[in-house]
Amino acid sequence: MNVAGKVVLLTGGSAGIGREIARQLQAKGAAVILTGRDRTRLAAMEAQGFKTIAADLSHAAGVDALIAAVEGQAIDILINNAGQLVDHDFRKDAPDPQDADDCIYANLSAPVRLITALMPNLRARPEATIVNVTSGLAVAPAARQPVYCATKAGLRFYTLALREQLKGTAIKVIEALPPVVDTQMNDGNPMKKMPAAECAAQIIAAIEEGRDEANIGMTRALRVMESIAPSLARRMTLRF
Repeated sequence: MNVAGKVVLLTGGSAGIGREIARQLQAKGAAVILTGRDRTRLAAMEAQGFKTIAADLSHAAGVDALIAAVEGQAIDILINNAGQLVDHDFRKDAPDPQDADDCIYANLSAPVRLITALMPNLRARPEATIVNVTSGLAVAPAARQPVYCATKAGLRFYTLALREQLKGTAIKVIEALPPVVDTQMNDGNPMKKMPAAECAAQIIAAIEEGRDEANIGMTRALRVMESIAPSLARRMTLRF
């Protein structure tokens, strides 16, 4: 797909990977509508020429408000990038069940709800793309983040099934699987981190090339290992 002239709805676009996706798509001539929760960051993106929508996607009301805000707007590319990371580790303090609920909704329920609501819009376009940003942890989980890993694995399988449903249509369904990326979400993670700009560039390349998956950075090696020795891949990531 040539992204020039395309209208993009990008969730979680005011920071991290999303901010870099927005900037790079804009540089290629796309019109980007982005969402975020932090109004200061949204204002900074507005100053750079982006249309922004304040949206908290960790609950149904926030998703419904976003759907209402884009009603009547033609959308060529939907990028479900917004996500929440929550440690859920019984080896430490008792996990907060509300944090888990928010994570599940933001990472899994919100993308499903957005895709469902926007499907008629996407079907009406000559060509369209849905990108669901999951994680290398959708392939093999980390012990301290079982809720996050479960949501990303759920979105991965939703994406695989959705792609099969839309086979033969003008809608391309892409899964992007980033490794650990240098974002605020991973501030406390001691692992080597990929620059957000590099991760964003690889996601956009997958859109332009029409690939089914963008296995990014170390996720490529993890996918190979998982295909050969799944138990070894799991043992490696479960340490974290």
